[in-house]
Amino acid sequence: MKMKYRTSPDRPPLWARVFTHMLFIFICVICLFPILLVFAISISDEAAISEYGYKIIPRVLSPRSYEFVLSDFRQIMRGYMVSIVVTVAGTILGTLITAMIAYPLSRKDFPFRRHFAFFVAFTMLFNGGLVPWYLVYVKMLGVKNTIIPLIMPLLVNGFNVIILRTFISANIHPAIIESAVIDGAGEMQIFFRIVLPLSVTGLAAIALLVSLNYWNDWYNALLFIDTKKLFPLQFLMYRVNVSIQVLNTSSFIPDAAAAARVRLPNETARMAMSIFGIGPIVLAYPFLQKYFVRGLTLGSVKG
Repeated sequence: MKMKYRTSPDRPPLWARVFTHMLFIFICVICLFPILLVFAISISDEAAISEYGYKIIPRVLSPRSYEFVLSDFRQIMRGYMVSIVVTVAGTILGTLITAMIAYPLSRKDFPFRRHFAFFVAFTMLFNGGLVPWYLVYVKMLGVKNTIIPLIMPLLVNGFNVIILRTFISANIHPAIIESAVIDGAGEMQIFFRIVLPLSVTGLAAIALLVSLNYWNDWYNALLFIDTKKLFPLQFLMYRVNVSIQVLNTSSFIPDAAAAARVRLPNETARMAMSIFGIGPIVLAYPFLQKYFVRGLTLGSVKG
């Protein structure tokens, strides 16, 4: 006797699945189009860009922009290594410290919880000022031209603390903490063995924000770094951009160099720098994406 298999009644109809797939394909194309356009401009000829404007299909191919950006290949690779080290170390430390601040603020039995929350929120509105901030790192700590001022200033952000505190308060029931205390667990055991494993989704979101902040930072290098050995990638790209602007706008360039200045890549070099800058950080998205769709505390508390 043959058995007839029927589709599940909970499965959406065919037209709904086709429409959903087509919608997401359209959204993906919209998201990828700017990146493809930037790449197309980066491999285009500067004169063609000036004459015809931006085109998704280059009229004239030219590697001049990449040759200009990679003129000092060793320095670029060194900048990559500095940015990767700073981003990885800063993301790990920043996410951990943010969690260590957010968890006590989420506990209703924590004394002076509102006062400390006010201190965190206050940093989002006011800061100590540029000059005192610079003097603390240079005069008091003496960490200029080291990797420390590239990591320390961005370790904690008040906005990230508030986000993670709200996540922990909403997803970790106080009964879980109470049961751990009854079983004899200490605060450090509760934090590392219960709170952190149950907060992977929130920690992944914070880690993504922190890593983007570190990867895109160039301002701290501008203030505290004078040696080329510690220049991060974004600061190198900033210096290249400034050099192009100076060469294109300076009135002191001799007439013999005028033709060379015209051939100097401007828009194409900026797009090439964008391609170099966004490359590695894009890898962080698929690594962290799986944590955003995972339920953590579902069914952990009954009744």
